[in-house]
Amino acid sequence: MNITLEAASNALRAYLKAFVTFSDEEWGELAKEMTLRPMPKKYVFVRFGEVSNTVGFVLAGSLRQYYITPEGDELTTYFFFEGALVGGYMSFIGKKPSLVCIETMESVEILTFPYSTLEALYDRYHGWERFGRKLAEYLGLGLEERLLEHLMYSPEERYERLVKSHRTKILERVPQQYIASYLGITPVSLSRIRARV
Repeated sequence: MNITLEAASNALRAYLKAFVTFSDEEWGELAKEMTLRPMPKKYVFVRFGEVSNTVGFVLAGSLRQYYITPEGDELTTYFFFEGALVGGYMSFIGKKPSLVCIETMESVEILTFPYSTLEALYDRYHGWERFGRKLAEYLGLGLEERLLEHLMYSPEERYERLVKSHRTKILERVPQQYIASYLGITPVSLSRIRARV
């Protein structure tokens, strides 16, 4: 993908308008800290056990977020596609080692900047502070939705909800074993559910 840093910055700015419209001055303070980074498939963007400080905006490709159980199993909790912010949010906030891994599922082009820059902007500009609040609300709603899905619905209902949702990229682009993990079931169970549905 041939994209310039300026085009990538403009794409992120357009995406963030859903949260806040920034002045040129506010935007310029973040833009000067941005870097374009290509990443190969299976690249670990956020590593379990390390403090994360890099925020990314996905321009091309996909990533998955997962936990590693004490038994060594990977439990997928989220997917990131083009036009998504990605990072170890809990690690950023707590300044603690990440409890999750975020890894590329294919080659990725990503725009990155330090979370510490974002934190500094929260203190300096009302627009950035407002963005931080709205981002926290957005992430909180997403987390609650995922939690309720697992508590209130059977595996088959979770799959049916996924099929009927706007999250079609998951079904189109994610390997079956990761979809099964995301739904909290085995790949064999997913195959049975798909056959029934």
